[in-house]
Amino acid sequence: MGTALRLREVSAGYQREFVVGGVSVDVPAGGWLAIIGPNGAGKSTLLKAIAGLVHYTGEVALDGRPIRELGRKELARSLGYLPQGPLLPEGLTVTDYALLGRTPHLGALATESASDVDIVADALARLDLSELAGRPLRTLSGGERQRAVLARVLAQHTSVLLLDEPTTGLDIGHAQTLLDLVDQLRGEDGTTVVSTLHDLTFAAQYAERIVLLNGGRVVAAGTPADVLTTDALTEYYGARTTLLTAADGSRVVAPIRRR
Repeated sequence: MGTALRLREVSAGYQREFVVGGVSVDVPAGGWLAIIGPNGAGKSTLLKAIAGLVHYTGEVALDGRPIRELGRKELARSLGYLPQGPLLPEGLTVTDYALLGRTPHLGALATESASDVDIVADALARLDLSELAGRPLRTLSGGERQRAVLARVLAQHTSVLLLDEPTTGLDIGHAQTLLDLVDQLRGEDGTTVVSTLHDLTFAAQYAERIVLLNGGRVVAAGTPADVLTTDALTEYYGARTTLLTAADGSRVVAPIRRR
């Protein structure tokens, strides 16, 4: 299906100080790449570089075109970004906020059409937010806010989703529902997904390929079975773990209590 996203020797950081260095990876159209690593490894910074939000060197290309050549509106039509801990505007309802995702698609008059409203209603329904559609954002719980932010991103109808810790603040049921929805988008629409994930079992079960960062560098890349080994988890996370196999054959990372 071709390469949707290509990184070549990408180094990124803040105020000319790089915290990520020399990352090269290809993500096929419709694929799911999980970026994992211990705290401070540079996962969020790399995702921001792909979104064009921080200074970087090297090349980030979307469908063969360097993102530096894309205008802001054109990039927003192709790439949706879910930040970690987003700042939410005051005074908006869940529906008002999700409608912001349609902004890149609006014409000169910047007025939402009935189609835009339907797209947002569908996004809210998929995320179990329909009953909260008229609620002010400030009244939502942390998990509800996280789903509202994802609804805005889904309303953009982009071909690539960048999700920075999308399950933060969600209970296990809503976390699974969210990841199932993202996986469904891949199957039905060919959406390409790049996500950071702290939960290594979720990374193993949903992503096709994994990149493990440590100290801003790629230290392992490949399938979940290639990357998620007890030796790697001990070396880079300092973790005591055992690896189990679920009924569907996916990998489960289980911590071991010190005795």
